Amino acid sequence: MQKTLIPSACQMTGIPERTQMKDPQSKYSRSKPRVIKRPEVSAQERRRRKGLLMATLITCITLAMIGGSLHVMKLGSMRMKEMQAKASYDVSDMSKHVRAAGEEIHLQTQHEDTGGDTASYSEGEAVELLSDEQWRDLAWMITIPSGVFTMGSDDSRTGEQNRPAHQVRMSAYKIDKHLVSQAEYARFVAANHYRPPLNWDQGKIPQGLNMHPVTMISWYNARDYCAWVGKRLPSEAEWEKAARGDDARRWPWGNQMSPSNLNTYYKVGHTTAVNQYPQGSSPFGVLDMAGNVQQWVADRFSPYPGATGSQKVYEPKALDPDYHRGSDEKERLLYRVMRGGSWKSDPLSTTSYHRNYALPNYASDFFGFRCAMNIDAAKEK
Repeated sequence: MQKTLIPSACQMTGIPERTQMKDPQSKYSRSKPRVIKRPEVSAQERRRRKGLLMATLITCITLAMIGGSLHVMKLGSMRMKEMQAKASYDVSDMSKHVRAAGEEIHLQTQHEDTGGDTASYSEGEAVELLSDEQWRDLAWMITIPSGVFTMGSDDSRTGEQNRPAHQVRMSAYKIDKHLVSQAEYARFVAANHYRPPLNWDQGKIPQGLNMHPVTMISWYNARDYCAWVGKRLPSEAEWEKAARGDDARRWPWGNQMSPSNLNTYYKVGHTTAVNQYPQGSSPFGVLDMAGNVQQWVADRFSPYPGATGSQKVYEPKALDPDYHRGSDEKERLLYRVMRGGSWKSDPLSTTSYHRNYALPNYASDFFGFRCAMNIDAAKEK
C-alpha cells in the first residue's frame, strides 16, 4: 500500500520549521536591563546645584511671605470698610461729628465755658421724659457685700496696667444697677441750670435716646451729678468687684466672650438703652459693666501694688498747652481711670479687669458713668 505523506504545519504555512520549534515559553523571557552609568558629579557641580536649590527655596519662602502680607492687607482693608459701614454716621462726614477722646478738646473746652447759657428742659419737662415705672427702675441700686475679691489679672496677654492680680478687702456699699441715663441727666441739668452735654440738640436729648446712657460727660460732670443725687463716683475697686464678683471671672457673665451679652466693637454702631442687655449682667445683677459706654470712676490712674511695668503710661501727656480743668479745679495734671469698654472698644477692652484712662476734662460719645453710695448713707435715704 502506498503511504500518503501529510505535510506538517510548518510546511503548510511556509514558516521554517526551525523557527516554529522554539521553546513556547520563550515569549515570557526578559532581557537583562541595560545599566546606564551616570557620569560622576564633581564637588564644584554639587556646590553649584546646592546653591540653586537654596536660592529656589528662599525665593519660594519670600513669595509666600509677600503673598501672605498682601492677603492680610486685603483682609484689613475689608475689615475697615466693614467697620465704617457699621458706623453711626457717614465716615466722609466725620469732621462734623464728635470723635474719640481728646480729638475735640478745644470744642469741649469752649462748651464748658459757654454751654451754661444753652436753653434746656424745665424740671417738669424733664420728669415727663419717662414713665413712673422707668424712673423706679433707673433708681434701683444694688448692695455689694463686704469681703475679699481678686482685682487685676496675671494674664501675660493683658496690658501692664492691669497687672498684677491682688486681693482687696472691701466694705459693703451700693452701686447703681444701670448707667446714668440721658433722662436722669436732664433732670440734673434742669434743676441746676447746668451745661447740657455737647451732643444734645439745642439743649435737648436727641429723639429716641431718653433711656440711653448720657455721653459727652467729663469726669467733673459725672462727679457733679453724683453729688447732686447724694451719691459719689465708685472707686475703681468698687466698680471691679461689682462687675466680676469674687471668683475672678474675666467678664461679668463668665470667662468666655459672648457677643450677644454686650454692645461693643461697632456691633450696633451707637449706644443702646441701659436695660437692653440683662443677659450680660454681673454676678450681683449690675447691667452694662461691659460695653455700651466707658465709665468714669473716682480714682487717679496709678500702678497697682507690686506692679513691675513701665511707669510712663501713668504720666499724663497734655495735648493742649492751655489745659482746661474747670472753674474750681486746682489739682495738677493727671489721668482718671475709666472702666468697662464701650460700643467702640475691642472685645478685650471690655474685660472686667481692664483699665483705661483719660484726662478728667475730656468727654466723648462713648464716655458715661454710674454712681455708688456708702452702705450707711444708703440706709439713711
